[in-house]
Amino acid sequence: MKEFLEVTENAQKYELRQKFMFSILEKFVKMKSINSMGFFSPFFICGGAMALEELLESTLKGMGYELVEVERLAHNKLLRIFVDKEGGINIDDCVTISNHLSRLFAVENIDYGRLEVSSPGLDRPLRKEADFLRFMGETIKLKLRIPIQGQRNFVGVLREANNGIIKLESEGKLLDIELSNVGKARLVPKL
Repeated sequence: MKEFLEVTENAQKYELRQKFMFSILEKFVKMKSINSMGFFSPFFICGGAMALEELLESTLKGMGYELVEVERLAHNKLLRIFVDKEGGINIDDCVTISNHLSRLFAVENIDYGRLEVSSPGLDRPLRKEADFLRFMGETIKLKLRIPIQGQRNFVGVLREANNGIIKLESEGKLLDIELSNVGKARLVPKL
């Protein structure tokens, strides 16, 4: 009997949460500012940009790709997605991903005007610790949030990445830099 009461209580809580979420959704859908920005779906209202990145991350990972970066420009509803995989991507990969994401966005009711899928390029951005681990030994360019020794911009060889700290060899010195202090990081292309 106790188990039955727990299941019933959980079902009632779930139903209340659903009613609450739908009442919030109705209020947002009536707001013209939300609709005019292209964020008409409940997906965007409840989750925002972070939920979009999580959806893309899991979808692309399942397809064998890595999400590098997402850019959204609200004024023309452009959604630009940068992807990568071991060995790099080609035009066929971009077409496959674009077709798959177009269908996914239709199902999720995600409003966009134009979808662009691209490789990250030769000067690929580095964001996660896994990116820094993957490109150890490569020359990178960093822009820090807080200066070290009065300097914010560094170019050097990435020597190590471990526990949220990277070691960068720059101008003959080995610098320890916290990942949380890295504003932007990119590979320096080998030409």
